[in-house]
Amino acid sequence: MSPTATHVATPTFITVTELDYVRLNSLIASLGDASPAIERLEEALDQADQVPSDTIPGDVITMHTQVRVQDVDGGDVRTLTLCYPKEADPAKGNVSVLSPIGASLLGSRAPGRVSWVAPDGAEHALDVVEIVFQPEANGDYTA
Repeated sequence: MSPTATHVATPTFITVTELDYVRLNSLIASLGDASPAIERLEEALDQADQVPSDTIPGDVITMHTQVRVQDVDGGDVRTLTLCYPKEADPAKGNVSVLSPIGASLLGSRAPGRVSWVAPDGAEHALDVVEIVFQPEANGDYTA
């Protein structure tokens, strides 16, 4: 892991659904190169507490969760959705779990704070204000 990839605020031990764990590990295994964000995600998954989808706490960010976030220094509140790379569309707020921000969001809790180092070396942080929608909390255990 690169030195910059270790400077983040996401909990060392995160909670993920068993389904997200399997899907994300399969995705990582299918990739050839490992960016710092992918290495960070892989490390987080290696240490993750896996739980059945129907028991994941409602304040945990899982795949396809929509969250309201705000820059730590204030500013506009915006909604982001954590998604798989093929679904990513930053203009619509869909952030890939393989991006630095996406890797930071996975398994984090709301309210809380996530931080990451961008590819250009700049440090960023967001306050996770609230979860707007979590698939599992709404009975969708296969999202």
